[in-house]
Amino acid sequence: MTTLNILAAGSLRAAWPDVVAAFTSLSGIAVNTDFDPAGMLRQRIEAGEPCDFFASANRLHPEALLQQGRAIEVGLFAANSLCLTVKRDIVTQDDDWLALLCRDDLRLATSTPLSDPSGDYTWQLFDNIEQRHPGLGSMLKAKARTLVGGPDCVTVPSGKLAAQWLIEQHHADMFIGYASYAPRLRGCPQLEVLDIPAPYNMQAEYGWACCSEAARPFAAFLSSVTAQTILHQHGFQSTV
Repeated sequence: MTTLNILAAGSLRAAWPDVVAAFTSLSGIAVNTDFDPAGMLRQRIEAGEPCDFFASANRLHPEALLQQGRAIEVGLFAANSLCLTVKRDIVTQDDDWLALLCRDDLRLATSTPLSDPSGDYTWQLFDNIEQRHPGLGSMLKAKARTLVGGPDCVTVPSGKLAAQWLIEQHHADMFIGYASYAPRLRGCPQLEVLDIPAPYNMQAEYGWACCSEAARPFAAFLSSVTAQTILHQHGFQSTV
């Protein structure tokens, strides 16, 4: 039986088993998935690692593979945005998301730009803040500690959310990450999750690259009602 070798962005880790199980049930095609930050996965593919299908948290990585001739087709399959998670007992009545980011006494953690799209989107968020509040976005870039999503970052234990673990282990007081994690994070009594409003927030566009003919059925399945429903149940938004 054919087994597809898929490389998928780490933020898909919770949703992916359900997506794959539904696909295999319908098609009879087995899937093996390896997760890592999408920027690092792209580097692995460019270095020659075998891959049938690449699911990225940034559409630019699949498009780059297409331009290089390493993919035969690309598309979009989900969207995401950012949120701010903070230690609940540090939030005062007057704090909103931006006030918290500005507090000098709080340590801010993020993912790593270039290696992880979450870091790229966070830096774009800082640029959006800079446009509306000159000097503030640059300050946040200098303040942010890129603790996850890079080759030399701390290792978050399997099954733990980065925001939850970093705050619980006192590596940070707040973390900017994907809003798809918000429902699970809001279930942690010691944490508070704040939405980042649309004028500042980014839309993360999740793209795929079909790197072999064998993966075309899976690419088509990601657009199906079944796959989209599963992704929505895990906090992702539609690209339509």
